[in-house]
Amino acid sequence: MLTTFLGLSIIALVLVIVFQIAKANELVASLKGEEMVINRNRVNAMLFLLFLIFGMIGAVWSTFHYAPKFLPAPSSEHGTWLRNMFFWTLVATVPVFIVTHIALFVFSFQYKRDGSRSAFYFPGSNRLELIWTAIPAVVMILLVYEGMRNWYKITGPAPKEAMVVEATGQQFFWTLRYGGKDNKTGKKSVKLINGDNALGLDWEDKDNRDDFIADELHLKVNQPVLVRISAIDVLHSFYLPHFRVKMDAVPGIPTQFWFTPTKTTKQMREELKNPNFNYELACAELCGQAHFNMRKVVVVEDEADFNQWLAKQEPAYAKLKASSSATPDSGNTGQTQQN
Repeated sequence: MLTTFLGLSIIALVLVIVFQIAKANELVASLKGEEMVINRNRVNAMLFLLFLIFGMIGAVWSTFHYAPKFLPAPSSEHGTWLRNMFFWTLVATVPVFIVTHIALFVFSFQYKRDGSRSAFYFPGSNRLELIWTAIPAVVMILLVYEGMRNWYKITGPAPKEAMVVEATGQQFFWTLRYGGKDNKTGKKSVKLINGDNALGLDWEDKDNRDDFIADELHLKVNQPVLVRISAIDVLHSFYLPHFRVKMDAVPGIPTQFWFTPTKTTKQMREELKNPNFNYELACAELCGQAHFNMRKVVVVEDEADFNQWLAKQEPAYAKLKASSSATPDSGNTGQTQQN
């Protein structure tokens, strides 16, 4: 507490000192007259111009320097849609950004106060107002339209052949449930959550009988995937960066997202020349101290490899029955035997 108070006091004193120095400079300038004001304006104008030049050089250099750290081309069909949206947003905004900032700093240099001219009063122009309002409005409408069109496609009904996966976030891990042979995830309820049923699966629902929990997110290349997303405790965010998939996991409010993987893990390793590359599922919402632990490996494979992995998975219901048979005194025995 004392350290915080001292830190705030030091900041306040520094601000007071800066203010007093600025005030003293104004008084000195008023005593020395117009010439000092003009000289100071020349220095400031030159600094503006240098900031423009070196700032532009730094921006261009950093773009190329950090390009290898950017995400590679999207590994999903809809990721290409989002990439195109990002590209056209840059086409619409970057030229305006460059032109306006060049004008800002060049005008500051060109029209600095030098004692040879006075400011021109320009009250406004309806034509200019119309131009710089109408053009951004039209561009914004086009960008928003494209964004909403793609948003409704990827959050709307998935194709009938889509594989169903449920992702449940909780501190600090993801639980991945597959729909099993019928490709349907059964009902669940928070009232049914206990030590043997972390998701609260309703075993009365037959759609739950073939569902299984996976340690890794396995996907079949070129097959749509519908991910149903939820959270048990706090806000999380389901994030697959290479597929351009990001959707919040909100307690009590199920969300969903569908996408189609287009590159296998093997293809990406060859493309990036990195034999250790793996797709990753992460949480993109700060959810607590162990937030960094919310990661899982994502494997995209061809149909043969996927089916081979699928054949090894055991339904959660079968595991529960086996556990209950081994320990007949467990709390869930009655419910399991009844089913």
